[in-house]
Amino acid sequence: MTDYGFLSLIPPILAIFLAIRTKQVIFSLLLGITIGWVIISEGNLFLGLIATVEAIIDVFRSAGNTRTVVFTLLIGALIQLIKFSGGVDGFICLIQKKLVQTKNPKRNIQLAAGLTGFLIFIESNISILAVGTAFKPLFDKYNMAKEKLAYLADSSSAPACILFPLNAWGAYIMGLLMAYEHLDPFKMLIYSIPFNFYPILTLFFLFYLAYTGKSFGPMRSFEINIKDEITHEKADIPSGNPHLMIWPLAAMVLSMPFFLIYTGWEDPFIGDLNAAIWNSIGNGSGSSAVTYAIVFALFIAALMMGIQRKITLASFFSESIKGMNEMLVMAILMVLAFALGALCKELGTGIYVAQVTSNWLSPGMAPFVLFITSCFVAFSTGTSWGTFAIMISIVVPLIETMGLHPYLSLAAVLGGGVFGDHCSPISDTTLIASVATKSNHIDHIKTQLPYALFTGGLAGLLYIIAGFLFT
Repeated sequence: MTDYGFLSLIPPILAIFLAIRTKQVIFSLLLGITIGWVIISEGNLFLGLIATVEAIIDVFRSAGNTRTVVFTLLIGALIQLIKFSGGVDGFICLIQKKLVQTKNPKRNIQLAAGLTGFLIFIESNISILAVGTAFKPLFDKYNMAKEKLAYLADSSSAPACILFPLNAWGAYIMGLLMAYEHLDPFKMLIYSIPFNFYPILTLFFLFYLAYTGKSFGPMRSFEINIKDEITHEKADIPSGNPHLMIWPLAAMVLSMPFFLIYTGWEDPFIGDLNAAIWNSIGNGSGSSAVTYAIVFALFIAALMMGIQRKITLASFFSESIKGMNEMLVMAILMVLAFALGALCKELGTGIYVAQVTSNWLSPGMAPFVLFITSCFVAFSTGTSWGTFAIMISIVVPLIETMGLHPYLSLAAVLGGGVFGDHCSPISDTTLIASVATKSNHIDHIKTQLPYALFTGGLAGLLYIIAGFLFT
């Protein structure tokens, strides 16, 4: 494999810089990918352009990538069907009756949005979309900044997913750890949770801000300015049946562990049932399980809507296609993000960053350095999952050779990946949060960044302390 060194950093850094400067994320990603393949093609522009086209097409060679794009479109269909049937309106009315008829309705709405994102821990993108769809009308009605909603949706999703690993995230991480025969993947993941400082601090800080109504940095400016804006979506929200939203989403969340077990089950069954179940979860396909769970939720939604005569067969398909169309831009962005991640792997971006930092790594500072390195890789590539794949292959040998604390070191990698993902303008979750809440993408990044840096800074300090305590 060719060692591209510093050149491997150019595509992701260029994509990030252009996304911030031009606010044209698709263009920025495309140009970053093209420049990367021109580098690989030794400066030949023609070959670089051909390689770029092939790289985008190659995204769909991965079944996992294809399933991710498919379930993104399917969740768009599910959300549109729930909206069409009155499920979203009913849920909003329920929230109004239960939460907003108090002295501080804005506080309760923010708390409910954060809690909803926290509870839908099946998959980060689904969590973000559900929060954005359900709470955007309430934020508009009570004249609250949509950038705040984007922050609540984005910062409650991935932290919850990484801390409650009976989902696609847990299956993926345990799958990476299973490459090392001497490790117990489930034990490693579970025991690392108390040391995963960034997600824990982020959730505490998020609910603190929602409860107190405090804000700082660019977010404060947006919240002050919106008071002077004229909103056009303040009409009373029509009534509906909240069960048409609650039960399909509940079916999706509750069926996820079953499908994880199903996709990872090994026949014939021998030995302890409990061990077999946990082994199946570790072997399961997260992307397959999520896709099956969404299809099951679509079936439940269609069944309930049909029984209540809320939809016809023709409208079921027309509304499903409409929902998919609304997610099309997001699907394109995800494809480009996958292509950039594959490019960075080809260039060895993550390995280069890791090698540069490991040359001067000391045991006491190792957790902090692993945290910061994972953050930078995730920020540069826009993917926490890609970061996990790169960094776990580095941290496991380091644990063995340097005698590092295994759970603390793994947590530093996982938390750093989520931290960098929250800061990156090319991250799929930040993109989805912007789309789901109808926020300007760069505005979402600008308002979320100070909050992420605050909790990330605290997490970094804790890793320094813990590194010397446990080494």
